[in-house]
Amino acid sequence: MKYYKEITLKDGRKCVLRNADGKDVNEVLATFNKTHAETDFLLSYPDEKTFTVEEETEFLENAANSANEIEIIAIVDGKVAGSAGFYPVGKREKIRHRADFGISVEMVYWGLGIGRALTESCIELARQAGFVQLELEVVGENSRAIALYESCGFREYGRNPKGFKSRISGYQDLVQMRLEL
Repeated sequence: MKYYKEITLKDGRKCVLRNADGKDVNEVLATFNKTHAETDFLLSYPDEKTFTVEEETEFLENAANSANEIEIIAIVDGKVAGSAGFYPVGKREKIRHRADFGISVEMVYWGLGIGRALTESCIELARQAGFVQLELEVVGENSRAIALYESCGFREYGRNPKGFKSRISGYQDLVQMRLEL
């Protein structure tokens, strides 16, 4: 899927939302490592990264050329500030109407509207791709993210107690949320 949009952030700066591709791989990986080190709410730690630069390049290129998945980056002042994307839950007929959504934004850019813009863009593109349901999991203590998702129409449908085990704070609930498109 191809995507390009310019937005104005709450502080007046311009932000470009566009597909990530192989040329962005080093910045995307650096942002991945930074966001995963800055907050304990993301799925992994930077030291658990299991993909190579070549694998990430292939992933970004495949997403950019896919009809039903995407990886969007947010660029502020020429720098990748965050990313978001969605991917089919599976290819089998009974579940191919569902997509998984994920997002991360560097902490210095929190509160500027990047998370909302990335989320809304993914919702729009998931509809265009023909998905009926967009899904995510979020740590129960991540109230900022939950508030954003709810404001975009996501609703909680379940919890997985002890679904997340932080090195810092131990076990936490994972909240499952979905949005009917």
